[in-house]
Amino acid sequence: MNDFSNDFPNDFPDHTGFWGFIEEMPLLFKLFGGLIFAIVIGGFLYVIIRGLWMWTSNNAADLVTKAVTVVDKRTEVWGGSGDSSTSTNYYVTFEMHDRSRLELQVRDNKFGLIVIGDQGELTYQGTRFKEFRRSGMPMNEGN
Repeated sequence: MNDFSNDFPNDFPDHTGFWGFIEEMPLLFKLFGGLIFAIVIGGFLYVIIRGLWMWTSNNAADLVTKAVTVVDKRTEVWGGSGDSSTSTNYYVTFEMHDRSRLELQVRDNKFGLIVIGDQGELTYQGTRFKEFRRSGMPMNEGN
């Protein structure tokens, strides 16, 4: 049998590829790269944990229905640079009879049906908008 191992001498150093490159880097670059890696991973973990916490706290919250008045509406538009599309979040601020206020994110189809001054019953769970049932006339039109 022919042994080809002697035909091709091993001219490569022991540490080649990515890990060899890392070993050759100065310590300051390794620390900076590790810090950036830790920040990115930490950011992802923070967003995931925060989302799970919000989801579980909303699920654990009681379903509440209160008499309210709609006092404000707003939109938040984000994205849309270059060829990408924009996204819009819709918010409605409700005022309870004790003058406390609660701003909830609502879907676009509900946002269009709610008018500032509307009175009715708001149903929500934690920070989740569930339903708004209009009742009576708005405060400004009764005069």
